Amino acid sequence: MKIADWTVEGSGGELLYGSTHESYGEPKRVVLMAHGFKGYKDYGMFPWLAARFAERETLVHRFNFSNSGMTSEGGDFEREDLFEQATWNKQVEDLQILADVFSMRNKPLILFGHSRGGLATLLAVARGSVQAEGVIALSSPSQCNSLSVEDQRKMLVEGRLESPSGRTGQMLYVGKAFVEEQLESPESHDLLALASGIDAKCLLVHGENDATVPSSASILLGEQIPKATVAIIPGGDHVFNTPNPFPIDGVPSPQLQGVWDAISSWL
Repeated sequence: MKIADWTVEGSGGELLYGSTHESYGEPKRVVLMAHGFKGYKDYGMFPWLAARFAERETLVHRFNFSNSGMTSEGGDFEREDLFEQATWNKQVEDLQILADVFSMRNKPLILFGHSRGGLATLLAVARGSVQAEGVIALSSPSQCNSLSVEDQRKMLVEGRLESPSGRTGQMLYVGKAFVEEQLESPESHDLLALASGIDAKCLLVHGENDATVPSSASILLGEQIPKATVAIIPGGDHVFNTPNPFPIDGVPSPQLQGVWDAISSWL
């Protein structure tokens, strides 16, 4: 399998580090893979799923958001300052930039995202920022802001909110811009209100035992999106019982296999 690493200038001029999997045979579609909060392009199930897509005549590009704080190497957050500046608008802009880059392939586009990345892909399509044939959202929240009123006030007063990484042990921060842009434009961040206007076909996959984002979020989104298919994976957690790192040719958990089975059928 041919995998090429490269970068493109993303939101605010920061780099989007990405890895492109070439399709087996002539590609029928392009998939852009967006990671979740504190995730990165090589996280857990991403390489494995990308390889499965490639086997289904799909060109796949998994990438780090420009404000993820991650570089092409994975591991620790090397740009904690960029992580602090991350907002929904910047993620949507990154998706728009990549969609424009891959539009040159003249193939149908599918946005794929996990957790916060899933919400970002839905938001990008709901706003009309990206024209896509479909969206695959795994473990996606149904609302842009789940912070308590107290935490929002603290963030606005102090400028940022602590958000430690359990994976790396680093103390990260969410900056006040995350809340400010939502207060300035609440209608463009109300995903459930925008969802009814999504014309693309959507597959919403969620683990029934997700302790991070309850499966009810995907069910609620599925009720609002006209062309939605919801798949609840029995016994699945937030990452579908997949360790990090996970080898690209590894044996998947029954839950991860269930995710791919749902995707394959939907394709």
